Amino acid sequence: MGIELLIGNEDGTKIYEPAVLEGIEWETERRGTPGKLSFTILWDKRLDISEGSAVRLKVNDKKVFFGYIFKQQRSKKDGVVQQVTVTAYDQLRYLNNKETRVYENKTAGQFLKMIAKDYSLQAGEIEDTKYKIPSRVEDNTSLFEMIENALDLTLENKKEMYVLYDDFGKLTLKNISNMYVRSKDKYLLIDSETGENFEYASSIDDNTYNKVKLVYDNENTGKREVYIAQDSSNINKWGTLQYFDTLKEGENGKAKADALLALYNHKTRNLKISNAFGDHRVRAGSLVAVSLNLGGFKVKNFMLVEKCRHVYKENEHWMDLTLRGGDFVV
Repeated sequence: MGIELLIGNEDGTKIYEPAVLEGIEWETERRGTPGKLSFTILWDKRLDISEGSAVRLKVNDKKVFFGYIFKQQRSKKDGVVQQVTVTAYDQLRYLNNKETRVYENKTAGQFLKMIAKDYSLQAGEIEDTKYKIPSRVEDNTSLFEMIENALDLTLENKKEMYVLYDDFGKLTLKNISNMYVRSKDKYLLIDSETGENFEYASSIDDNTYNKVKLVYDNENTGKREVYIAQDSSNINKWGTLQYFDTLKEGENGKAKADALLALYNHKTRNLKISNAFGDHRVRAGSLVAVSLNLGGFKVKNFMLVEKCRHVYKENEHWMDLTLRGGDFVV
């Protein structure tokens, strides 16, 4: 397996290919977290690298990661620095910045493009998210949260989920329907042969609600408007699991309550796969085919990758996946 890890110096005038110890790790999460690359190199005094230096990883000439060093940890032996452990993040790291924004009549995709332009971030393929948000005020909020709020509003109103990620140095936004891991009509399959170990859990303890209650304090009438959507059948089975929130001016309370109930009125199902054969196309937000006997019943469908951890060694590549199946719950 051909692994190429390159690091630039701070001002971008030199490129180094350091001696990397085995065990490069690349991690992604679907929401609110930048892609992370961790590795350890043998120290060489000729290396002119520092925080802010660009890092590029290719495996078998395939683009995997592009980002910047944010942390270095050096170890000494006999008074001499011998190893440096490096942590790098992709562009999404800069979305942790907090800001105040007011915008109107923009889609989530248009808002993302605006953020990218204002913060000099490189934008790649950003799909049209179609739903125009009438107006939005974000006060002292991270850019990540602003974008996720816009995507949540799109999901509530259009029933369409989008995934934000960094694709080798370019901000990318894709509809979940375009995130299947496949080559032509051949899908990547996780089964008993490709996934060494697994843990499976179903729950109504996290992000499951069978009653939605939304309120709006109408300043014009001086009254509180209440909108409720509920599933009596699931309330009888599970007890009342209530989602409560306040509405902003202009929001359709009934439509939003119905949309939230449809989104959350389900069990959550999580499957963790460890030591699966690595495939660098898989990242958080991907959809992979799963066929496994989970002890008593079988799962045979597509599942959403919530978290993904790749480990690259000289002759090995494996990955750990946290998957979510059935109805997607955010």
